Amino acid sequence: MPKHIKWNETQLLSLTLIVFLCSPVFLLAQKKETKRKHEIYFSWGYNEEWYTHSTIHISQPNLGNDYQLNSITARDHPGWDEGIFNRGITVPQFNVRVGYVFNEENGWIFELNYDHPKFIVNEGNVHLTGRLNKQPVDTTVMFTQANGYHYYLNNGANFFLFDIVKRLHMYKTRDEKFKLDFLAKFGVGFTVPHVDNELFGHTNVPHFQIGGWNTGVEAAIRATFFRYVYLEYGNKLDYARYSGLGLYEGTAHQAFGTYEMMLSLGLVFPAGKKIN
Repeated sequence: MPKHIKWNETQLLSLTLIVFLCSPVFLLAQKKETKRKHEIYFSWGYNEEWYTHSTIHISQPNLGNDYQLNSITARDHPGWDEGIFNRGITVPQFNVRVGYVFNEENGWIFELNYDHPKFIVNEGNVHLTGRLNKQPVDTTVMFTQANGYHYYLNNGANFFLFDIVKRLHMYKTRDEKFKLDFLAKFGVGFTVPHVDNELFGHTNVPHFQIGGWNTGVEAAIRATFFRYVYLEYGNKLDYARYSGLGLYEGTAHQAFGTYEMMLSLGLVFPAGKKIN
């Protein structure tokens, strides 16, 4: 066999054309074999809540009041059942998640977790005990706006959590264009409620404030489509303690548990160095 092969212009042109046509296939194959070491994701969704019974402790030293509203019940106000796209997207009860996958192999994630539920004390008879106008009191009041009573965290009870998340792969296609994952989340954080109330005809100035702390656990199922878009359904239990909430000539504190359901739409952004 000859030691050297001589190429004419036609052969060189043909070889160049073959390399040019095959290069996209080669690059696509290389792309399929590599992936990013980390991920960042963002989601936006809406939620619905149910609250435990709770007791609201009222302190108004200048009025001689130190009493409790016992075993009150409250409801949420989803808002999306009245229409989402005919109003601002932040008017209904919404939730936001921002996560960073710092260990893809073991499925560990750090997540910033924010929920905007609304807490509205139900109207009806409320048992009041303690001291009112410096006198002992043990009575029932009709808690209605018509009688001069309301108590809202209605522009949000507003839970912020810093979550550690464990992700478990349940199913994925060979090309990974569809994945089904289970996520378990645990976090602690703080609350920023919007406080709006009226007691015995005295109203406060509605306002936002840092109002306490909360902790929560969450379980979610995430379906990812075409690697970068996902739909996530989650269930969450949260416990929040509020203190120093502003009201007329005083403050309130309370604690309650929340059961929450959420449905979110999210995007995944690859990050970090590529790995084979």
